[in-house]
This record gives sequence, structure tokens and C-alpha cells, in this order.
Amino acid sequence: MRNIVTISLPKQLDEQIEKEVESGNFASKSEFVRYLIRLWKEEKLVREIKQAEKEIKAGLVKKFKSMKDLE
Repeated sequence: MRNIVTISLPKQLDEQIEKEVESGNFASKSEFVRYLIRLWKEEKLVREIKQAEKEIKAGLVKKFKSMKDLE
């Protein structure tokens, strides 16, 4: 199921998106926006992984020896 979302953009951004669509990089403005959202989600995941790596290196993570440690 899809939801229709209306957004307001400055003319310059809308023109840039239109150029991307016209150049064939994207089939539509909607596809462009979906691509940006996927990219944002991927970058967010990378940031979360990097933060977790920092916490592990700093010793801020509790190590579990078995599933019982989760109780």
C-alpha cells in the first residue's frame, strides 16, 4: 500500500530533481525521493554501527557468555 505525500521544495531544488529525472537517472521525482530516503537509512545504519564500534573499543559494552546472561 502506498501513501501519497505532498512536499514543498524551493524552486532550485525542484529544478535539480527535474534535471535528474530528465537525464534518465530516475524514472520520476518520487523515485528520486525514495532513493534519498533509502540512502539516508543506510547512512544512519552506518553511523549506528560506528557508534557501537566506539562503545565496544571503550569497553562500554557488557559481554555475555551465554543466553542465560540475558535474563
